[in-house]
Amino acid sequence: MASTINAVFEHGVFRPESQCDIPDGARVVLAIGFPDGVEPPTVASGEERQRILRGIVERMKRNPWPADAPHFTRDEMYDCG
Repeated sequence: MASTINAVFEHGVFRPESQCDIPDGARVVLAIGFPDGVEPPTVASGEERQRILRGIVERMKRNPWPADAPHFTRDEMYDCG
């Protein structure tokens, strides 16, 4: 049986965008496609990857997490409802 399920790849895991009737532990085959022909950029070299990562870290340092920000539980963070 083949079906199409839209998913988001986060933290190394594919998370379905809607409810699916696949039992836990079931093995599946994924065919990856990107909507509207959008594909992730390719990084040609290790130097380019390091430059991009340094830029991300610098932006994160300029926008620190507020000390009084709420702390979410794991269940709250992964609540899909």
